[in-house]
Amino acid sequence: MSARGAIGWEGQSLLAMLERSEQLLAATGRYQGLEELTLKRSDPIRYEKLFSRLRGGLVSARETALNISASPIVKEIGELCFALYTPEGDSVALSTGIIVHVHTMSDAIKYMIRQRYEENPGIAPGDIFTNNDAMIGDVHNADVQTFVPIFWESELVGWAAGVTHEIDIGAKTPGSVPIGPISRFEDGIDLPARKIGSHDELWRDHVLAGLRGTRTPMYWTLDEKTRLAGAHMIRDAVERVIAQEGVDVYKRFIREVIEDGRRSFQARLREMTVPGRYRAPAFSEVPFAKEAQLPSYARRDTLMHAPLELRITREGMLELDYDGASAWGHHSCNCTPSAMQGAIWVQLTQLLICNDKVNDGAYLALRSNFPPGTWSNHSNPQCSTGIAWSFLIPSFTGFVKSISRALQARGFVEEVLAPYGLTANAFQGGGIDQYGRQSATTNFGLSCVGGGAKMILDGLDYAAAMWNPEGDMGDMEMWEMIEPFLYLSQRVKPNTAGPGRHRGGSGYECLRLAWSTPFYEMQNIGNGYCFIQAGLWGGYPAATGYRHNIRGSDFLDLIQARAPYPQSEPDPGASELAAGIAGRHDFDIEATTLPEVMAHGDLYLSIYRGGAGLGDPLERPYESVMADIAGGFLLERYADSIYGVVPGDPQATERRRGELREHRRAKAVPVREWMKSERERILELDMIEPVQRMYAESMRLSERFARELRAFWELPEEFEFPVATPEVELSKAMLAGNAAEGTREASP
Repeated sequence: MSARGAIGWEGQSLLAMLERSEQLLAATGRYQGLEELTLKRSDPIRYEKLFSRLRGGLVSARETALNISASPIVKEIGELCFALYTPEGDSVALSTGIIVHVHTMSDAIKYMIRQRYEENPGIAPGDIFTNNDAMIGDVHNADVQTFVPIFWESELVGWAAGVTHEIDIGAKTPGSVPIGPISRFEDGIDLPARKIGSHDELWRDHVLAGLRGTRTPMYWTLDEKTRLAGAHMIRDAVERVIAQEGVDVYKRFIREVIEDGRRSFQARLREMTVPGRYRAPAFSEVPFAKEAQLPSYARRDTLMHAPLELRITREGMLELDYDGASAWGHHSCNCTPSAMQGAIWVQLTQLLICNDKVNDGAYLALRSNFPPGTWSNHSNPQCSTGIAWSFLIPSFTGFVKSISRALQARGFVEEVLAPYGLTANAFQGGGIDQYGRQSATTNFGLSCVGGGAKMILDGLDYAAAMWNPEGDMGDMEMWEMIEPFLYLSQRVKPNTAGPGRHRGGSGYECLRLAWSTPFYEMQNIGNGYCFIQAGLWGGYPAATGYRHNIRGSDFLDLIQARAPYPQSEPDPGASELAAGIAGRHDFDIEATTLPEVMAHGDLYLSIYRGGAGLGDPLERPYESVMADIAGGFLLERYADSIYGVVPGDPQATERRRGELREHRRAKAVPVREWMKSERERILELDMIEPVQRMYAESMRLSERFARELRAFWELPEEFEFPVATPEVELSKAMLAGNAAEGTREASP
């Protein structure tokens, strides 16, 4: 123990407090073993005022800190969040903002406690800590966290914490969600739960390291000050509450409010859902086979399999199981349990606990299984997580789908939501900007994609993001100030919404002109080959994406000659850009690529996705389809093939829909026959190699999944896909080694 002694309550160490808390929860099922919420029962008005004052302090800190930062990701779209924690690292309350980090920051605090930071490097008033390590408690390196301990006299009474998303993280490739890294050594600045300041000031060596480690040092520094200022404001707010209410009341309150949150969540789950087992697999892609700049072992096409199973127990426990997920890979799209738990928070606060006191209480009513060696829990100290959202976003479409089924079964139809759109394409790159300076960017217009359809309404158009409940694309004038690309247009993208009785929300597109830059390497990030998730109850999935980049274009010549030029691409099947502008057209479904240089006069079409639909498209009202055509949400030539609508003729529409229903009946086959034909395809290995490898990884990582797959399709006991799965073998060797090492350490 440090010279100043233990800093926990009543002379305890923080580790002892944390272990005691976990023991009480395991023994009683209640936070800190609390049976009665005595403060809430005896003085409910005081109880509610305490929560309001603390949360108000958090929101105030966020809004004030937001205006300190000049980073467009923070200032324009509010990509930051602040939270208050107990001494053990359990969240008490949080501000608005990127709610995903409620629990990731909790993980980081608990890591520091378990690693005995209380003894070395020490935890004292005025200290400052930081973390961006996903294996400790984070999503990816771009999410940088700041922690400030809160003391009252000699005791630690809590932690104030804040997180911002950096515009560049100094990774192998520029931007904040790099698609280029294939190991963690390329992920950028690495801050594994470090002490970075004392006496309320950042240490100079840390500040200099940040300035030297990123392509956007000004934004890095301002964001650091943003997080620290907000954390200090929270500390001040807590000290005022303790001074007025007394430290004993404060201590009792932060215990009770978390247990209250647990009980409230379980009550809501029992009230709003039907217990049961819900399944909704999701898929995504990393098409790297053509990327010649990668080493051979990383140069391949990969499919992600996220066979999510959601179980709701009669007692009100929510269980999330990723058993059968496919293996991690040599790319930057891998994930950790901390990130997965963070994504659960985003979903819960938008679906089930929108109006409740949001804290770790709900987390305590969760059980999760993220199997080691999979995309959801890579367990590999050398694995990259640079763009972990490439797993999180697709895989949690299954969570939304499953919860919506449970809500609908109980009759809560207004809360039902079809799967959201993939937040892509990420307009991201770096090089020399229009001012002649080295720079990088990640344009957070991607925080406004299409939302999923509802049972009573269409999905939100270009106003949703799974990870940001306050979806905002920012002002294009601000992005033009920091990016050497001008906006030639920004408009709705037709046919991106998933069709249905209620369609999903539409995405949009931006046509960008590279301006006054000698070189700026640009990536494409999104799905082009596969749908990530189907809609609900007959609703179709949202459209996949594509890329259309034009290098060496004659666009500036057209401008000089005052000739007409296209400004958008509403219909890629009859592309105005392809017909009207000369140059090298990368016009295909390679929607995820490594960076390639663009320069003055080149064009980049950024295409954002739509959400999934709900219900049979043939049941969509004629008037709604016509409004979609008039508003540019649907190309007229698809009105017939998708919706059975004859524009301008409601009577002919009814006849046409009758013909389409009859055509469906004629094509339909009994499920038994369909399953028989699909079984034959499996036995004959009639599928592309990435699909075979995806299922082979799942079967080799999970005996249960392999057993259920063979039983479902009535396959031979010895059946497996004859493809190599080197990541699975490496994971098994590492995990076996870790287990053996743990045994040796435990031996006397």
